[in-house]
Amino acid sequence: MFDKILIANRGEIACRVIKTARKMGIKTVAIYSDADKQALHVAMADEAVHIGPPPANQSYIVIDKVMDAIRQTGAQAVHPGYGFLSENSKFAEALEAEGVAFVGPPKGAIEAMGDKITSKKIAQEAGVSTVPGYMGLIEDADEAVKISNEIGYPVMIKASAGGGGKGMRIAWNDEEAREGFQSSKNEAANSFGDDRIFIEKFVTQPRHIEIQVLCDAHGNGIYLNERECSIQRRNQKVVEEAPSPFLDEATRKAMGEQSVALAKAVGYASAGTVEFIVDGDKNFYFLEMNTRLQVEHPVTELITGVDLVEQMIRVANGEELTIKQEDVQINGWAIENRLYAEDPYRNFLPSIGRLTRYRPPAEVAAGLMAENGTWHGDAPTGETGVRNDTGVYEGGEISMYYDPMIAKLCTWGQTRDEAIEAMRVALDSFEVEGIGHNLPFVAAVMDHPKFISGDMTTAFIAEEYPDGFEGVELPEATLRRIAASTAAMHRVAEIRRTRVSGRLDNHERKVGSDWVVTLQGQRFDVSIDADRDGSSVTFADGETLRVTSDWTPGDQLATLSVNDSPLVLKVGKISGGFRIRNRGADLKVHVRTPRQAELADLMPEKLPPDTSKMLLCPMPGLIVKVDVEVGDEVQEGQALCTVEAMKMENILRAEKKGVVSKINAAAGDSLAVDDVIMEFE
Repeated sequence: MFDKILIANRGEIACRVIKTARKMGIKTVAIYSDADKQALHVAMADEAVHIGPPPANQSYIVIDKVMDAIRQTGAQAVHPGYGFLSENSKFAEALEAEGVAFVGPPKGAIEAMGDKITSKKIAQEAGVSTVPGYMGLIEDADEAVKISNEIGYPVMIKASAGGGGKGMRIAWNDEEAREGFQSSKNEAANSFGDDRIFIEKFVTQPRHIEIQVLCDAHGNGIYLNERECSIQRRNQKVVEEAPSPFLDEATRKAMGEQSVALAKAVGYASAGTVEFIVDGDKNFYFLEMNTRLQVEHPVTELITGVDLVEQMIRVANGEELTIKQEDVQINGWAIENRLYAEDPYRNFLPSIGRLTRYRPPAEVAAGLMAENGTWHGDAPTGETGVRNDTGVYEGGEISMYYDPMIAKLCTWGQTRDEAIEAMRVALDSFEVEGIGHNLPFVAAVMDHPKFISGDMTTAFIAEEYPDGFEGVELPEATLRRIAASTAAMHRVAEIRRTRVSGRLDNHERKVGSDWVVTLQGQRFDVSIDADRDGSSVTFADGETLRVTSDWTPGDQLATLSVNDSPLVLKVGKISGGFRIRNRGADLKVHVRTPRQAELADLMPEKLPPDTSKMLLCPMPGLIVKVDVEVGDEVQEGQALCTVEAMKMENILRAEKKGVVSKINAAAGDSLAVDDVIMEFE
């Protein structure tokens, strides 16, 4: 077995590989750019080598710099993670020439399947059902429009070397095909150094289901069941689960066997993923093969008990698979939510900055996580499991140079319902401050009827949130639980305040039992009867809720029990109450005495400033181009400018008809959130 492995990556996947290598007794080497000097993966590794400036094309994807790091440290093998050089055949070739093992498939398999155009041709030749499309090289936007019309809209414009949603656009007409071709080409060049583009039919109402395969260099291959990845935003997966709530055993077997056959046809040896789109009748179509470890691999590990990173290392060491197809079972259910540094209230645009607070929920091993050795921590064991793969820490920076993923939160349960409920509690317990993040959104998804029923497609987010995410309206039953809890919490805070002032001991002032709680536009008049063990909160209609908790004023997380049912609240202080976040909702909760509530009703409402005649920068980013000039009349939906952030180009469009009166930014300018880009008459 190898003595030392270099991880040619960063962030959570580098940390993930280090954990397995440590378990196997293998030393690790990290590489890092200027931006990652203080990164978690650097601290976790046994050694670390600096490889250049922050941009990936000057550091992480420069093969010569990675090879230098290998020579400096004497690493015998390299795990590429995902992204960066993970599907780069030239990198695999350079390692081979150096006599260093690549913890991934052979160079030929990468070339055959890693390139989306080539892989589709091979799949067609192998008799695999594929989506209609044009696999040749496309020279310019005019040709892209012509091909799109021949295939028939809608079409998917994709980077041949793409992945992670980079370089992908859906076009519904000629104008979008023209714009999408250029944006995809630019993103592909920046992210992968390869600007080749292809176009295929976009199948409406599809489910995205992928098969995990594992092969060795001795001709053995197995599939480790499927992952459902249908909940996507901008073609990037957000929520994944294993198994799929849609597949039956016959379809699973057919997809799995076809995937293994395809892998064997190209001499595949390592972990890989074959992706399919599946229609409502369970017809499946080959989409692509990812010749690397997938971001969502933990959910497969949680239901099979197989450590995929360990298996990749063993295969790279020349070992035969010891797992047979009949050994692969489905044990329980696992769900993964990707936590991204992006603001769901600003159309999921990237957010950067310092993590002023980062407190993930406690990890808990359960099921095969503990039994089969796929757990890498010292977590307690429970009936449900919580796993958090991360590469950040409190006080660390979220950089504009890399993918905005902060963590991958996974839960496991014996059933899908148990896994979902465990995820709800884990999300409510996850504290992240200092940046915009998508925790409220994924929490809302976990409560959405379509997700709960398993009836979702890749159009889920577009269909259910057509105007973007604007927060959650909680049902009255939940509001009552929160109202009772915050009333009890406020009473505790008031008692503490009066004791600090010394006034309670002198009987000059007592904390009353009657309160008025307002939240989400509703008012609840309550009366509190407190004792040593908790509070009984009675509403005006006679309903009483029993609240118990060990919360103390100043705690930013409150774990309560309401009528013996758990409730977890993120707590912030505002004047006269709390900022409460729960189940995707962000609430201002005011707790007042009846007299204070009476006076508050007389206060005028403070209106926000009018920005309707301004185009504000929705994220920190770089202006790529400005499409209009002062005096231009713009129409609703017209492109105004393009802002690049975290390697993604975002076209900002006019919300209504108007005339440009002032432009405050030009191409090349770096802007902060809410900087005024242009103004209108």
